[in-house]
Amino acid sequence: MSGHARFGPEWRSVFSQEVLLKRQPVEKCRDGSLAEGPPPRCWEGKSRLAPGGSRCNGSPALPAAMEQCACVERELEKVLHRFVMYGHLSEESLDELLRYVCELRGQLVTFGVQDADLSVLSQSMAQCCKNIKDTVQMLASRHKDIHGSVSKVGKAIDRNFDAEVSAVVAETVWDSPERQKYLSETIVEHLYRQGMLSVAEDLCQESGVVIDMSLKQPFLELNRILEALRMQDLRPALEWAVANRQRLLDLNSTLEFKLHRLYFISLLNGGMGNQLEALQYARHFQPFASQHQRDIQILMGSLVYLRHGIENSPYRSLLETNQWAEICSIFTRDACALLGLSVESPLSVSFASGCMALPVLMNIKQVIEQRQCSGVWTHKDELPIEIDLGKKCWYHSVFACPILRQQTSESNPPMKLICGHVISRDALNKLTNAGKLKCPYCPMEQDPSDAKQIFF
Repeated sequence: MSGHARFGPEWRSVFSQEVLLKRQPVEKCRDGSLAEGPPPRCWEGKSRLAPGGSRCNGSPALPAAMEQCACVERELEKVLHRFVMYGHLSEESLDELLRYVCELRGQLVTFGVQDADLSVLSQSMAQCCKNIKDTVQMLASRHKDIHGSVSKVGKAIDRNFDAEVSAVVAETVWDSPERQKYLSETIVEHLYRQGMLSVAEDLCQESGVVIDMSLKQPFLELNRILEALRMQDLRPALEWAVANRQRLLDLNSTLEFKLHRLYFISLLNGGMGNQLEALQYARHFQPFASQHQRDIQILMGSLVYLRHGIENSPYRSLLETNQWAEICSIFTRDACALLGLSVESPLSVSFASGCMALPVLMNIKQVIEQRQCSGVWTHKDELPIEIDLGKKCWYHSVFACPILRQQTSESNPPMKLICGHVISRDALNKLTNAGKLKCPYCPMEQDPSDAKQIFF
């Protein structure tokens, strides 16, 4: 999603303003309903890409794109809350009714049935039946209310999401067998990353994708080690870290030290029975003394409080449970770096990016249809305006021409002028007059052929 459709600035301005107006912020009223208001002033006229590839401050792309999901989530939370409350109410009502029936049964067994008590017995049984009937009717009425809340979730989905998205997708994007093969390989790699090995194997058999064992083996090993870490077993990870020590040091990784640190803390958890073993294991910290001296001092100081329990000492922070999640994250990051892989699955990143971009694209398409400009956006692999996916999705430098307000591409690369200013090749050709070019930022005149293409 890095390209732009080659429109004039006036079209891009119109689309940007209308798309922003359609994505007005939604606020909650006092009664819990949603009310739409005009966009803040800081949004006006700031949807274009600023020179240098950065988005202008105040862009609401991410919050507005996720507002539809938040609206549906709010309705869903209401339904779940009603289900929970209904469950508690049903349980309490039925328990109370059961106690009443048991008490009545106990009275009948204790006092017996006599002719003189038939009228009293009749009244008691009638009252019991009435209580049962009232309870059933009350629960049925409350259950009907839940049906209304469930239907509101469906209406919220229909109101906030478009079922038909083919208008913004190229119809022939997956027609090529080569592209289908790439898609299948990406899905298989994602399944391997998630540890779903059997599902990945089934997909390979059904799609005919052949995965080399050399590519599969690293994922098998990583999943085995991660599964052990989730079970709080550090030995497989320690063995892997020791075997790859030099490569980890080249990355300035702290993985091996943190694994040894966590193993030492697990020994402290055992109390005085593990004191000798902990002292002996402390020898593993020697290679890391220069870089982690302070951390090692804290670990050794905690031994003084071992008799009274680390949890009752100033060192109780060593027992925080989030350390296991942190070590899993560090291991995944460093292991992927050694294998030349991204930490996150490419399929997950692509899917998340599409979820953020799709609402904006649907709004753009709607603006085009309303203005009856069907022939404007014809290239489905290019976008008419910039869509901000957040800093998390910044993987490479991006340059936008300050003259044409368009992102550069392979066919329209950035060109450096003699004066040092950079514009796109299309802008250079448009500014050339009679074989001469005057820089739009300074008065220097120069020969267009002296401009040089630059690479980021």
